[in-house]
Amino acid sequence: MTIDNYTETTRRNSDMTNMSRLVLSAFLIITLIGMDVMDANAGDDKRRGTAGATQLLVPLTARSASLGASMTAGMVGMNGLDAIYANPAGLAINNGTAAIFSHMDYVADIDVNYFGFAQSFGNNNLAFLVSSWDFGNIPLQTETQPEITSVTFDATFVTAGLTYARTFTDRISAGFTAKVINESIDDVSATAVAFDAGMTYVVGETGLRLGIALKNVGSDIQYSGVGLTRQTRLPNQPPNATSNSLLIESEGVELPSLLNVGVSYARQVNDAAVVTVLGNFRSNSFDQDHFSGGLQLGLLDVFYIRGGVELVSDQDLTFFNGGNFGAGIDLNLQGSHVQFDYAFRSTDFFDNVNMFTAAISL
Repeated sequence: MTIDNYTETTRRNSDMTNMSRLVLSAFLIITLIGMDVMDANAGDDKRRGTAGATQLLVPLTARSASLGASMTAGMVGMNGLDAIYANPAGLAINNGTAAIFSHMDYVADIDVNYFGFAQSFGNNNLAFLVSSWDFGNIPLQTETQPEITSVTFDATFVTAGLTYARTFTDRISAGFTAKVINESIDDVSATAVAFDAGMTYVVGETGLRLGIALKNVGSDIQYSGVGLTRQTRLPNQPPNATSNSLLIESEGVELPSLLNVGVSYARQVNDAAVVTVLGNFRSNSFDQDHFSGGLQLGLLDVFYIRGGVELVSDQDLTFFNGGNFGAGIDLNLQGSHVQFDYAFRSTDFFDNVNMFTAAISL
């Protein structure tokens, strides 16, 4: 090796070391910020049920749901758009063009659809994501007309987000999501802006992956609209006086910010099977601490069987039983991957939740 080559190699190794230190420092910063956002009230009984836009806590793809929402660290073979719900850094897995569509038959006849499109540019990835909740036609009942008639109203929840992820080294990736949350119920609506940030770290060739993500940090969500207007008379007005329009001001509520810390480990059992184990801890600033885990068995890199469990300290406060199951198929068509996944979530009081996801990577 010449002196020039040795110098160049040393410089590159130094740059790589400095980059790793910088990104790992950012990893630590995300952790510290997340701990500050969660603060000492995380899981406090007095704060439960006081957050808005809690639909942000529901997994939107079949793979994520079947593994107990434990994909913060990511896993080999998944579509990058599948990983964004848990950790925006997971988008870095994408190395081309990708698209995903997911449908969930949620409880109480609620339909949830999720769509995403991603494109890689070298070590950089961009993705656009939209999720939509459809509650169907709801019978209209008011203070003056409480009886159910044929008159109905509708409600929709829509979240649109833009995610950027970058692969810094063969071990370290980071990502960031900016999203807009809109809720509309009859003639009132609310909008908020939120941000997610996360990182993943691959521990060499061991099959071990680590991940951390801070999610749903943003503005309060507050309803407004003509539906909050009431016609009333002031106490000192005569009976025949014109009524006055009174606007009821809605209270703004915080978003369900949370910190995800996850780990995954993949091991080749034999030439045909790979087992992946996942674990996750979620600290929610408005709810109980959430522990989850998942297990995936991959056969011939084509067929997948999955199971997951989600646990909280007081399971009676959630209508899910905690057990999730699913399966999937990954077809390699001349270098392009087409994936179909299914998930089943059991509940106590409602019909069980079924989810279907289709994804393609070119």
